[in-house]
Amino acid sequence: MRLWISVYLTHPSLDALSPSWPDDAAGPLVVLEHEAVVAVTPAAAQLGVRPGMRKKGAGALAPHAAFIQRDIERERQLLDAAALAMLQYTPEVTLGPDTSLLLDVHASLRVFRGPLALCRRIRRTLEQLGCRARVGMAPTAHGAWLLAARATPGPRRVLRLDRLLRRMDPLPCLLLPPARPHQAWLDGIGCRTLAALMRLPRAGLQKRCGHALPHMLDQARGQAPELFDWIRAPLRFSARLEPIARLEHTAAVLIVARRLVQQLVGWLGATHTAASAIVLLLEHERGRHARPPTRLTVALAQPGWQADHLLRLLKEHLERLTLEAPAIAVALHADQLVSRAAPSESLFTDPGGTPADHDRLLELLTARLGADRVLAARPRADHRPEAANCWQPALSASRTGPQDMAFEAERPLWLLAQPIALVLRGNRPYYGTPLRLLRGPERLESGWWDGAPISRDYFVAESENGIRYWLYLDQALDEPRWYLHGLYA
Repeated sequence: MRLWISVYLTHPSLDALSPSWPDDAAGPLVVLEHEAVVAVTPAAAQLGVRPGMRKKGAGALAPHAAFIQRDIERERQLLDAAALAMLQYTPEVTLGPDTSLLLDVHASLRVFRGPLALCRRIRRTLEQLGCRARVGMAPTAHGAWLLAARATPGPRRVLRLDRLLRRMDPLPCLLLPPARPHQAWLDGIGCRTLAALMRLPRAGLQKRCGHALPHMLDQARGQAPELFDWIRAPLRFSARLEPIARLEHTAAVLIVARRLVQQLVGWLGATHTAASAIVLLLEHERGRHARPPTRLTVALAQPGWQADHLLRLLKEHLERLTLEAPAIAVALHADQLVSRAAPSESLFTDPGGTPADHDRLLELLTARLGADRVLAARPRADHRPEAANCWQPALSASRTGPQDMAFEAERPLWLLAQPIALVLRGNRPYYGTPLRLLRGPERLESGWWDGAPISRDYFVAESENGIRYWLYLDQALDEPRWYLHGLYA
């Protein structure tokens, strides 16, 4: 049997205009539409303001409240953003009645460790999107929607159809959108619950209210098929959000960025891709005092697609950023997309952490200390030992991957920064004790192109106490001389 989750947005008007409205410190807030109140915050409700009031009456009760006009377009964008974010949990997402989403999750339960864990993750995603919502789960899509749309408290997760039918019976019949235009008639005959609605003669109900009401009721009870048009992710990702107030601190930027990151994660999940870097654009004032946007690039050691990982790196970068001017809009883009790697099939974890753990550590250190302070050694195509390695940012080195440079000749573990001139005793180089040559010579002649040519014969030598050294005889001098250049472990 299929299993569905319904996400019912409870305050889309407030969430679209002011995601931080539950914080009463901001003061009472009232949303208006055609001079009538359509939504209020708890602080305004305590002053007596209720939906349906006129603006003048609400102003008399809450003279210091902020009155904002409803923005239908912003509400639609919020619902679209939530739908895109839900694609990280299942590719089968569709719009439901009112301001809701329906998710077919029967194939996702094993991936996300069961119904309870999946519901928790969805709630957490909605919180980061700034959406206040109720989440319902049931074997039918419309049944899950009824459990989420119910305003009264109670269990909202049902896994069996017989239990769903028992939970549906006491629900108000006016929850069904096709029943709302017939409220007066239903109240007149005393039909207030879905159980009472089911007891009405089917032919008379269909003749009085049309086909839509009994059909939706049958769909919720699993007695009629449910057909939907699934939401498809766009071919390219580009998200932008323009908050009502200016963003003067990076903490406020991070709150907005969370909504964009959740959309990105949903898009990456739907397209089975990962991002090697994300770019956050902070747009500033336009017009006479226009400033170019602030570009913040977050590089990843390995392509990533998980929200927690991306948000942690973004937070570290924003904490090091100083806003030169308030931001009026935030945009997010994904760079260098690659196909997502298949999960590891090994039974046991790697000792000392996986390569992904190592890459996440490099990303975190780079975000906190800066790319110029977290370096990694990389080989360079040069035969001169002192020039055969270089330092570059660790993230760049990790993305390019290790280079296969195999040498037949033996090389020491420790190369001296400055070679040490050796003396001769008994025609043998001396360093603490006379040194016995084991292997060599290896002739190295290079560097003619940059004005630092060398001509050296390298040897592996051993002291009387068993320590091995890397020596060379400098042939470029008028009188060849021995030097110590490296030590073996």
